Amino acid sequence: MDAGDQLVENIKHFASRTLRDGVLAGIGGFGALFEVPKSYREPVLVSGTDGVGTKLKLAFLLNRHDTIGIDLVAMSVNDILVQGAEPLFFLDYFACGKLAVDTATQVVKGIAAGCEQAGCALIGGETAEMPGMYADGEYDLAGFAVGVVEKSGIIDGAGIAAGDVVLGLASSGAHSNGYSLVRKIVEISGSDLSSDFDGRTLGEALLAPTRIYVRPVLAAMGTVRIKGLAHITGGGLVENVPRVLPSHVRAVLAKSAWPRPQLFGWLQRSGNVAEAEMHRVFNCGIGMVVIVAAKDAGCAQQALEREGESVFRIGEIRARTDDEPQTLVL
Repeated sequence: MDAGDQLVENIKHFASRTLRDGVLAGIGGFGALFEVPKSYREPVLVSGTDGVGTKLKLAFLLNRHDTIGIDLVAMSVNDILVQGAEPLFFLDYFACGKLAVDTATQVVKGIAAGCEQAGCALIGGETAEMPGMYADGEYDLAGFAVGVVEKSGIIDGAGIAAGDVVLGLASSGAHSNGYSLVRKIVEISGSDLSSDFDGRTLGEALLAPTRIYVRPVLAAMGTVRIKGLAHITGGGLVENVPRVLPSHVRAVLAKSAWPRPQLFGWLQRSGNVAEAEMHRVFNCGIGMVVIVAAKDAGCAQQALEREGESVFRIGEIRARTDDEPQTLVL
């Protein structure tokens, strides 16, 4: 069995763990087939695609490839979740100069683990071997997720109003954004990635996989009306929260309302990063924002905490004039 055939068998094995209702044909064909669940009366498909950016460079440096696939899934499924969508299936694209089966297998195992966390099926993908395109031991990744939401249940932020409450769900680290700056900070500080950092190595802390919020948020949506959701990716809180806000309101957030993980304190000190830049580049401990009516805030927090999330009441929605920023972190 050659390398390509071995990888296909490995992928089929991992993908089998992610099967869910709706999968008609998956790995191995020219195209995968998925039937939209019959429980939806007016189903609207929601799609998303993303990669993991230069976090890959850190994975290459540390020769750790077992969690980068979780990052890949998280970046797409969290994005479609914010519109109220339940992820249905996922496809990946893995490109390299020369296929290393062990490395690719670790990556795909992580992708399957991410799909299991999100409750979606890994039904297809592409492995491209392109000599001369990538340095030895390096590869690139892209992911594609499709989900479904009832048309009447689409979350678009249109109903957000002054007086609403902003809840923040804890992140698991830097997730998959800001790694060009992370790598620069590691370089200029001369830090040893194998050194101890809060009970693990610094490298392990920086490679911690992106948190997948799908199951807790979907569960909360079944008990309380969520008005808006924002996945905190590149741009941090100050650039991502405005994407779900109507123009006449703004979010005012208190940075004292949640504990900043040690990793972000280390990044700020080691890189001499200004506070405003920290909030523009990193999630600073908040990976997902949930906006609800004030009367629903307690119920929403309890529902999310029952699903294992660390939830903080981080701010409120206020009326906005045209010259005010849509998100302010005080």
